[in-house]
Amino acid sequence: MNSTSAFTRTVPLLWLVTLALAVGTDDLVAQDHPDEELCQDAQRFLEDDRNMVTMIVPDTIQDWRTQQEAAGCSVTAAGITTLGDMDAEATRFYQRLGAAGWTRTPDPRDAPDEASLRFRMNEIDCLFNFYSAGHLGTPQDLEVSTEVVPGPGEDRYNIWVMCKPAMDAAPRPGGLEPESFSGKR
Repeated sequence: MNSTSAFTRTVPLLWLVTLALAVGTDDLVAQDHPDEELCQDAQRFLEDDRNMVTMIVPDTIQDWRTQQEAAGCSVTAAGITTLGDMDAEATRFYQRLGAAGWTRTPDPRDAPDEASLRFRMNEIDCLFNFYSAGHLGTPQDLEVSTEVVPGPGEDRYNIWVMCKPAMDAAPRPGGLEPESFSGKR
């Protein structure tokens, strides 16, 4: 009788666990990584507007702009261009991002000469990084790049986005204004 009662208690428990995993896997993942929601607008733009293959992972952002570490996420994406000029594609990419409603983050402290620009949407700051000649070496980069195979007259390019809640920039060293800090006058 003891073995029957143990069996009777175990089978329903196993059935409930199996059912929860089969039905609620997405909900369980969302609960485990709520910071991935910070990347949904970026992912939607990359997939819907730029027709890119994407992958989101939770990430800890070392934000030198705010001098803080923040829980966030990153999106790795791969896409195709037919422009034949990656500088032109990067320009087009950032123009499309602005046209989609993203605005430049106040006092962005990014690297425009390196095609790395910070944008804001819905109180989320995302640093978008455009690259084409090489890989990040992450499993996500390898996976999305493998899924995008350029045909004749096409080139693959990648985007890596780091997103976190919007925050004010830390004060600049010596109280310098943004223009004087960047060396522009």
